[in-house]
Amino acid sequence: MSSLKNKFDSIIFDLDGTLWDSTNNVALAWQAAMDQVDYVDELMTRDRVRSITGLAYNVIFDRLFPNLDTEQRTELMGICAKSELEILHTKGGELYPALEETLDYLTSKYKLFIVSNCQNGYIEVFLKLSEMGHYFIGHQCYGTKGNPKSENIKDIVNDYQLTAPVYVGDTMGDFDAATKAGVPFIFANYGFGIVETGQVATISTFSELTELL
Repeated sequence: MSSLKNKFDSIIFDLDGTLWDSTNNVALAWQAAMDQVDYVDELMTRDRVRSITGLAYNVIFDRLFPNLDTEQRTELMGICAKSELEILHTKGGELYPALEETLDYLTSKYKLFIVSNCQNGYIEVFLKLSEMGHYFIGHQCYGTKGNPKSENIKDIVNDYQLTAPVYVGDTMGDFDAATKAGVPFIFANYGFGIVETGQVATISTFSELTELL
């Protein structure tokens, strides 16, 4: 693995598929929400959640429930969001191996941030349950202003005056957002997506960042 040491001053991370995997519990939460309405009769599975991970929250519900009208979809999205935070507050997600040791190493050399396409409150749940909030200087998400991920990455870069950031994510959407924001991209291929070209590096485990950076 070629080294990228001393090339960056900061690292911005995606959350789902990069730092943790909450798809199992999100599926449980969304199923509980769907059971509360009478206009959806289908099953929510981990694979269905994985298929839309990384998309903006509103786009997810357009994709998963194309047959619902706007009012139903909006209502269901609100119930799912509430159910998701309630279940994740207690169950959380699966942290990827060596997450804490790797963050501990990286924080001694870089400023660390999170930018995710999630709803408001979701990053805070991750930081609280993982007890790793002290490693991150700031975060931004879709739920804050309804902006696309590329704009949220730019916000972090500008707000914290970063001069050489790199983004670590696991989907083509992450790559596109980082590229639009003018930020180099490291692909985490243990996550949910595929990125074939354009990344400055590919990692197969989170801990590989200690060798790379």
